Formats: sequence, structure tokens, C-alpha cells
Amino acid sequence: MDRQARGGTLILGGGFAGSYVAKLLKKQGATIVSLENFMLFASMLPEAASGTLEPRHVVVPLRLMCPDADLVLGRAVAHEPDRRRVQVETDEGLLNITYRDLVVALGAIPRTFPIPGLAEYAFGFKDLADAIALRNHVLRRLEAAVAAPNDAHRRRELTFVFVGAGYAGVEALAELSDLARDALRYYPTDVQATPQHWVLVDAAPKILPEIPPRLGEYAAEQLERRGVDIRVSTTLEAVERHAAVLSDGDRIPTSTVVWTTGARPNPLLAKFGLPLDDFGRVKIDSTFRVEGLPNVLALGDCARVPNEATPDRPDPPTSQHALRQARRLAKNLRGDPKPYRYRMLGQVATLGRRKGIAEVLGLKFRGFLGWFITRTYHLYQLPLFSRKLRVVTDWTVALFFKRDIAELSMLGHPKRLGDE
Repeated sequence: MDRQARGGTLILGGGFAGSYVAKLLKKQGATIVSLENFMLFASMLPEAASGTLEPRHVVVPLRLMCPDADLVLGRAVAHEPDRRRVQVETDEGLLNITYRDLVVALGAIPRTFPIPGLAEYAFGFKDLADAIALRNHVLRRLEAAVAAPNDAHRRRELTFVFVGAGYAGVEALAELSDLARDALRYYPTDVQATPQHWVLVDAAPKILPEIPPRLGEYAAEQLERRGVDIRVSTTLEAVERHAAVLSDGDRIPTSTVVWTTGARPNPLLAKFGLPLDDFGRVKIDSTFRVEGLPNVLALGDCARVPNEATPDRPDPPTSQHALRQARRLAKNLRGDPKPYRYRMLGQVATLGRRKGIAEVLGLKFRGFLGWFITRTYHLYQLPLFSRKLRVVTDWTVALFFKRDIAELSMLGHPKRLGDE
């Protein structure tokens, strides 16, 4: 079956970058190919994992966000640049979609290494399913601590190892440690009396290397004050069913290892005949055009995006940059082609307990003000007023009511009819 992309523009990927391009094309229209019918706002994923935000509120339905775009649920499996056609695998079979302009926004996948036991025993933290699974797992560890036959077993269940001290690792650890601390109020005294052990591991010499040193030092100080065991210049050597082995020789008894050490471009890119750099990113010019393929453009985490404001380095894979890339690319497609140029406004991160860090236009903020600025900026980036209102409502409810500690791992796994 063949069809033409709406408005002539076909967008591969319904993530932050791709969905914003479709939204900003407005009446010109586009066709989006995506595995899901929603866009995940990954910056709020840690709060969804901790239960501060309802998980459905950190995703935006693509049909609401991009009302002038068609949506095809499926996976692009082949590209014929000479025929300007992409083959898409859907639940109903193969579909060929022709285009005038192809926008590649396939994003990235978690970057892993051949570490023994990593795939079998560690948790990822890349998408909504990861966040929900990790929340349920942490709450189940508290229940396991109640049933533990001895103190050593109980300590093991209350030990949590996060590998990767970038934004995702630091924010996820901070939010989930808040969840565990709040939940333990309702548990037996012997469990409450058992010290929790939260471990943050990174190969770099300091945490949050992307931000100014003073803010990074403040973040480390705040985490250490809360009892977080920070292991820098350290790598994960192996994961066992109930232990993590580190390069410093320590073997930490734990049932929870979370892998948050960054991402790599989607490996599907290699199948589409696109020029890739040494890191697997699509090579493009400053107008987002792919080298050698004038009708193909790329942006976001899957592309090496040159920025005329920072000619010495390409854009980092952040939502802030993806939004500005989408704005410029959409304008280029609407007939106003100009090179991409954007100077970063700043960087933000939350640290749990209403503390955060922020650098905005060279000014540095920390503590409550840093946390407030971080939340405000994330809210600004979230599309749709209805979604913003839902998130603000969740935040407001969290100020006045105790945290929900229900563990819902059975969701998505209903019993078959007739099972007891």
C-alpha cells in the first residue's frame, strides 16, 4: 500500500524534536511515523517515577499536540532516497509513504556496555515504562525489607545503586529517595530503623559535569548531606542478582541497580543510507540538510547538529536545544531557510526536597529558588495548556497531601479470564 505524506513532509519519530516540528508546521501539515501515539516529556520522567506527577501527565497525545498532522503508528524499516519513499511496518502490514521532504528525528537509545549481568539484572531509565517499573520495584523493595529474615537481608533490600551521575541519574535518585523516605513512615519500626543506602556511581571525576563547577559542588554537597554515597572515578564492573561490583573493589549487596549513563543514536539510522559520524549521528549542515541528500533533514538526539553560535562544538542532546532546532527547521520547511543559531539560555536540575540548581543567562541559583526555576522552565517547555494545568494541579496536590505509595506492578498484566 502506498500513500503520500501530508503536506509533503514525512517525520520519522514522534519524540520531542519530531513532534515539535509537526506542531510548528501548522496548516502546512505533515505525517508522523511513531511507535507510540504520544510524545514523552523526558525532563519530567523522574517526577513520574516518584509519583509526584501522574505518569499520563508527562506524555502529550500527538493527535492533540499536532492536529494538522497525520499519525502512522509503526516503525520505519527501509528508505529509498532515489524514490523519496520510506517503508513502514505497522500492525496491519507494510506501508510505503512517499515524501517531498523527510525529517529524521529518531532520537537515541540507552548506551550500554558489555558488563556481566547488566542486561539481566539492571533497570534502565529512558522511557515511561522504565519509570513506572522502577517506582514499583522500589516500593516492592520496602515490602521485601519487611519480610527479610535478618538485618543483612533488610539492608540489601534498602540499598539502591544508580550508575550515571548526569541529569537523569541525579534527578532520578533524588526523587526516588524522597519516595522511599516518605513511604517508610508507614512501615514497621525495624524497617524504619534500618539505614537506607543510596549509591551514585560515575566514571567522571565529578557529578553533573555539564553544569558550572560551583553548582555541581552544591549538588554533591546536598546529596551527601542526605546520606547519598557518591562514587566518582568509578565504574560498574558486574551486576549480580543481589549485588553490584564496582571498579574500586567494593561489592555492594543490593537488589536495585539503575543504569542512566547516557544514550547513543538510534541504530536504525544505519539502515537508511544516511551519512553518519563516528558516534553514529547523522551528519547535517547548519540548515539541517543531510549531506548528499538535499530532501532529507535531521535534528535532535540522532543528529550531529552544527550551531553557528558555538562553531567549535555541535548541540548537546537536551530538550532546550531540540526545541530551538525544531523551530528553525519548521521555518526552513515553510520557505524561510536560514542557518541554525542558538545560544543556550542555561541549565537546570532538581535535587529533590524542593531543592535544585539553575544557571540562567550566566546567573546561578540554588536551593529553593533553583528548584522553582527548574520547574518553571520545564512547565514552559511542556506543550498544551491542558497538560500544563494537569502538571500544576499534581504539584499543588503534592504540597498538601501525603505521597501515594501504592505499588501497581500488576497494571498491564491482567489475569486471563478463568484464572484464580
